[in-house]
Amino acid sequence: MTLSYRNGVSIGEIVVYIPALAIALFLCIKHGFGRSSGWYFMIVLSLARIIGAAMELATISSPTSVALYTGSAILTNVGFSPLVLATLGLLSRLIESIHKSHKTIIDTRMLKVIELVIVIGLILGIVGGVDAGSDFSKSGHYTPGALNKAGTALLVVSFAFIIISIIMTSFAVPHAEQGEHRLFYAMVVALPFLTARLIYSCFSTFSHNKNFNLLSGNTTVLLCVALLEELAVVVIFEGVGLTLKKIEKVEHVAAPVSSRDSSEPMAEGESEPEEKKENMALKVFKYTILGRVVMSFIGDKDAKHGDVEMAGQK
Repeated sequence: MTLSYRNGVSIGEIVVYIPALAIALFLCIKHGFGRSSGWYFMIVLSLARIIGAAMELATISSPTSVALYTGSAILTNVGFSPLVLATLGLLSRLIESIHKSHKTIIDTRMLKVIELVIVIGLILGIVGGVDAGSDFSKSGHYTPGALNKAGTALLVVSFAFIIISIIMTSFAVPHAEQGEHRLFYAMVVALPFLTARLIYSCFSTFSHNKNFNLLSGNTTVLLCVALLEELAVVVIFEGVGLTLKKIEKVEHVAAPVSSRDSSEPMAEGESEPEEKKENMALKVFKYTILGRVVMSFIGDKDAKHGDVEMAGQK
């Protein structure tokens, strides 16, 4: 059995993305899944590359299986979406770090809107890929349809907003916590690779150039314009993730409710619970026979003392 050039690329994908998957899992465990959407999407991309490559290799023994070809093409096409979602995750963490001491124009809620657009584009790309696979089974040609074009257009728009968000956030990067500024540099270095990967998606979707066809296109073009760019972004993001410290979750503990009047000063060395106990004991003591006698005596002395003070003032 002779392996083709495309089969060799698939084997290379499996070899490099198994360690990438392990590192992404480690980063999610280290930083916590709730605070690490960027690393989470590295897991998604790694799985997509491993499964897609395995499906492409499976066509060696099943060369007429339309499902294997279609599945491999869809997984190849969706590679850009996890990368930009990971970029949004890193940008969100950077903005949260800056907001601890400084306000920025870009807010994490704005990033949620961009994330929603990317997810919609991803869904349209998957559904469009399924439709293109159905046409491929009939005509023998894999041609992206209207849904693919709509999904890619949404990715282009969302990526433009991500670039704008990174530029606007750059002015506040000095206010980030120690070490967190590395996120900004990682995103800046990754932008050229993300741009090249998006260009490949645009050509494969909107162009009729056979070199960019997801199934029958030029393997060297796929490798140099798409797959190597994806791997570069994964190395950059996971590399910076290994250098970042874990953000400890801050728990807000409610202060105990005090029955003491806030206007009354607290005695030195006296704690709040002890004062409450003394007040309760004094109230109980006042209602006893001995307490009534003592309190009446104290009251008479206070009255007499007050009369003396009034007389002195006169």
